[in-house]
Amino acid sequence: MPKRVAEKAESPQSQLVIITGLSGSGKATVLKALEDLGYYAVDNLPIGLIPKFAELAKDSANVRRAALVIDIREGQRLKEFPAIFQRLRRRIPATLLFLEADERTILQRFSETRRPHPLGLSSSVRKNIRIERERLAPIRKVADHIINTSKFNVHELRDIVGDKFRDGGGEASIRIDITSFGYRHGVPPDSDLVFDVRFLPNPNYIPEFKHLSGRHPRVARYIRSFPQTVEFIDRISDLLVYLIPHYIREGKSYLTIAFGCTGGHHRSVLIASEIRKRLTRAGFKVKETHRDIAR
Repeated sequence: MPKRVAEKAESPQSQLVIITGLSGSGKATVLKALEDLGYYAVDNLPIGLIPKFAELAKDSANVRRAALVIDIREGQRLKEFPAIFQRLRRRIPATLLFLEADERTILQRFSETRRPHPLGLSSSVRKNIRIERERLAPIRKVADHIINTSKFNVHELRDIVGDKFRDGGGEASIRIDITSFGYRHGVPPDSDLVFDVRFLPNPNYIPEFKHLSGRHPRVARYIRSFPQTVEFIDRISDLLVYLIPHYIREGKSYLTIAFGCTGGHHRSVLIASEIRKRLTRAGFKVKETHRDIAR
């Protein structure tokens, strides 16, 4: 049943946000976050009712902004949605938000919650995820915003929604995730920018450093002792400080910057940490992760 919040922030015009995406990607969290921002929230509205609902919301004096979820539970009628949405947005301001996550992340979420996949129990969760991803591909193509929620917890996802949809938009901002990784384990699939730091001398060949990480002071001092390390950090920091405001102006909500070395233990860890410090000092919201440091 639709939920009505007690107080509504005024908006200069009607606004409809449609949330869709993979099961387990965080659609319920986003809908709740929008409800808390003053949106009239509806979960799983039948696709055929969307145009009528949008008109009612547009004409209502009490419903200035609305949000709804459509997903794989709609069945075969999902095929009709891209055309319905394109017609709808010609009549009213509407935004399509598509949520997704890596297969491994979704499998973990289903395992933790012990909930069945909406496509049923006749196939494995892994197979259902792949079927769902294929069926939603045409909708993903027409989305205004695509968010991969793999690296966000509930609170971070709510913050992203708040930054993007809070009344008046607030001050333009972007959330930055800087991560280190090892090329032998593959490039992080959700990376927006990838920098290869394998040109730096490798501490792995020094026996006393082999089982330490780039976080260790002695390893960090060794990597920083080379002039090319200092120059790389300076140049990349300056480049990112220049680029990020342009991403913000284009409406990007989050940016993933990945630094890779061979194993993801030494050079990429130190560089990711140093770049995070530089961007933080420049006034950006930055989260630092090290994907392969424990491998």
